[in-house]
Amino acid sequence: MTPLTMPTDPLELRSTYSCFPSGVVALCGDKGGRPTGMSVSSFTTVSLEPALVSVSVQKTSTTWPQLRQLPRLGISVLAEDQGTVCRALAGRGDRFQNIGWRQTTEGAIFIDGAAATFDCSIVQEIEAGDHVIVLLEVEAMGADRSRQPLVFHHSDLRRLTAA
Repeated sequence: MTPLTMPTDPLELRSTYSCFPSGVVALCGDKGGRPTGMSVSSFTTVSLEPALVSVSVQKTSTTWPQLRQLPRLGISVLAEDQGTVCRALAGRGDRFQNIGWRQTTEGAIFIDGAAATFDCSIVQEIEAGDHVIVLLEVEAMGADRSRQPLVFHHSDLRRLTAA
């Protein structure tokens, strides 16, 4: 067994966290007629009844204050071939340049080609260290089960393979 150490070094803690693979989602909405969004690797299913999911967002995010004001948010589970989309939504400038997307009448925005989509409304925000845990209610959903998800593991984007 690997020896245990105290979590005092943020880089070592981040590296240890990265041992756990997670999916990557796009969290997007319509802000004044323009698509606004970001990549998130901390998406979690929470409850079946009611249908709830969550994401964790850094408090230093400049995008979250814009998204949190919107009545509906779209969560797109990015597919294995959407690494460039993930990077674009994590970057600066026009994040939606060369990205196909669609919008609901309520303002949720979904990325074309996603493995799954969730149309959500914010239920609660919970302060948690240097992040905010956002609890969202699923209002509608869809899935393309032929698409495999993009995975974030060891600080890199990867694909699933059968064991």
